[in-house]
Amino acid sequence: MQEFVQYLFSGVTNGAVYAVIALGFSMLYSSTRLINFAHGEFVMIGALSVISFWKGLKLPLPLAFAGAVGVAALAGLLLDRLAIRKVKKPHPIVLVIITVGASILLRGVAMIVWGKDAHGSPSFSDSPPFEFLGATLLPQSLWILFITLMVVAGLHIFHRKSLTGRAMVACAISKKAAAIVGIPTERMVQLAFAMSAAMGGIGGVLIAPISMSSYDVGMNLGLKGFCAAMIGGLGSSWGAILGGLLLGILEALGVGFLSSGLKDAVAFVLLLLILYFRPSGILGKAAVERF
Repeated sequence: MQEFVQYLFSGVTNGAVYAVIALGFSMLYSSTRLINFAHGEFVMIGALSVISFWKGLKLPLPLAFAGAVGVAALAGLLLDRLAIRKVKKPHPIVLVIITVGASILLRGVAMIVWGKDAHGSPSFSDSPPFEFLGATLLPQSLWILFITLMVVAGLHIFHRKSLTGRAMVACAISKKAAAIVGIPTERMVQLAFAMSAAMGGIGGVLIAPISMSSYDVGMNLGLKGFCAAMIGGLGSSWGAILGGLLLGILEALGVGFLSSGLKDAVAFVLLLLILYFRPSGILGKAAVERF
């Protein structure tokens, strides 16, 4: 029982991070029908930026957090303005190839800026670990869960209550109809890129204290987030949360009770099963249409 609870704590912690990353995939896909394979690099940028701001420049944690998310969001905007928007015939395959190229470019820039060494970050607080049923719960895990809940609640309020959020939902449902009623669809696409990249940046900030960060961590984390989005239902925000938590828990249980070599295999085995039995994801197509 003690081992199970410990693995469950670890799985929920990692799953919350995967859920935030998956939210970025789903948010952009619902607005543009684009799968951004450079999304993992935004996670990497968020992790390394918060380490630079917090440990390097000695900024307070809230400022370092906001700065790291802002850098990731700016990278997302630049991707849209300098690469995606310049394509004259935006065929889906062409756009996917562009995002793959952007991923390689961002990884190279990060290697130049931060070097090849791995960097670590302290926990958000110095509180002692908590004991529950013989298992240890780290304070950083509570921070991750709290921030994830705040992000989810904030996005829900934004899409339901704000005029801009409703405009983004309208663009996700029908871009042409939204343009007819006067919604600036191009601005909504820009905002979707920025918010999607910001979600990646938040995921990077959350994972920095529990895992070493380097210029090449984005690919693996991006693939985990993509798997979580596909498992829950690509385009569904609630599906991204469900997929991330499910992936994190099953991954932790697989590592704990079977073999540590299965850590990365669990995500792709689960993805194959979902694609075979329910290609639209757990929540299905109906949940994709609205937040």
